[in-house]
Amino acid sequence: MDIDLSPEELAFRDEVRAFLAANLPGPVRDGAAVSPTVFVEPDIGQVWNAVLNEQGWLAYQWPKEHGGTGWTPVQRYIFEKECALSGAPNLTVLGLKLVAPVIYNFGTPAQKAKYLPRILSGEDYWCQGFSEPGSGSDLASLQCRAVRVTDAEGDRYIVNGSKIWTTHAHWANRMFCLVRTDTTVRKQAGISFLLIDMNQPGISVRPILTLAGDHEVNQVFLEDVVVPAEDLVAGEGDGWKLAKFLLENERGGSCHAPKLGYDLSQIERAAQTESDGRGGTLGADPQWKRRVAKARLGVQSLEMIELKIISEVAKGRPPGPQTSLTKLLASNLRQEIDLLAVDLFGPAGLQLDPARPLYGDNAPKPIHSPAAQVAAARYLNSRAWTIFGGTNEVQATIIARTVLGL
Repeated sequence: MDIDLSPEELAFRDEVRAFLAANLPGPVRDGAAVSPTVFVEPDIGQVWNAVLNEQGWLAYQWPKEHGGTGWTPVQRYIFEKECALSGAPNLTVLGLKLVAPVIYNFGTPAQKAKYLPRILSGEDYWCQGFSEPGSGSDLASLQCRAVRVTDAEGDRYIVNGSKIWTTHAHWANRMFCLVRTDTTVRKQAGISFLLIDMNQPGISVRPILTLAGDHEVNQVFLEDVVVPAEDLVAGEGDGWKLAKFLLENERGGSCHAPKLGYDLSQIERAAQTESDGRGGTLGADPQWKRRVAKARLGVQSLEMIELKIISEVAKGRPPGPQTSLTKLLASNLRQEIDLLAVDLFGPAGLQLDPARPLYGDNAPKPIHSPAAQVAAARYLNSRAWTIFGGTNEVQATIIARTVLGL
């Protein structure tokens, strides 16, 4: 695998750097720096999305024929890395990177024409209706029921059930949802994939506050919710196939190493001036340096694996089960780096201000620094990394069976 960039790729990198330097709004960058959650709030994320959409770069992972950039896998990696190094916020992954690929790969022409432009414009903001109470890691056991009805009022599904841990459901006007349409077949075969309008009677959203005090996830209740039959993606019973495709994108559709490396560099920089309590700085402490070096080696190893996957994708091969390996490693590194931040700031890193957001004119003033103020909240929020998108145990099982052949 050749990891050297070509002259054309170096020129592209310089173009991206120049664009970010000129167009990334300072308030957006500063807000992202003190956002403890994985998914940044819409008042940051949608602003940045709009900037990229105007440039034509928002759908950088989409094929050109569907409104994307048509970039190569290496160009996409360069873009993600430069965005991470500039401090840009994460993009709104649920619409752009999860449901959009399902729609343009498996959807009807009408679904593509309706939904893809609305994702780019920000008119549609999506949430994911997968997990249910009692059906998290064992997703195939989900019970949310959809019954098809065809009468004088039209061809539609009536949906009843609930979903949980639904990120940004309180902001979303659309949900992509797994439902059970057949109870007479094996459980994986009876699942279908629906696109649901959240702005209708029968849908209620109950907030769930995380350990960090963030309102990021919710429980969603669906009572006699109506979904037109044309909002079924692929066919009845294809939901499990689509879910596996989507989760593979979720686990490996982005490169985690650049963002992790950027955050670690910020911690290293801050350690140069933070006291070790003995008259020196923490950055000079041998034990601290060993911890940082271990994390840095982990990030570099992860980046090599991600580059290997990119190399395979560039040859026309699917990312495959190796994405479970990157998800597993990235989750553990995320928690390790966030713990470093808490330890770096000592007592000041333990502050857990209940106010949100931690940016803007009404933000509470930090006791020590903005980085210290967000450290504990970010650490607590990242506890979920080893759970969402498939737990560490699920990822290890996938790796053992499909990569190692055990």
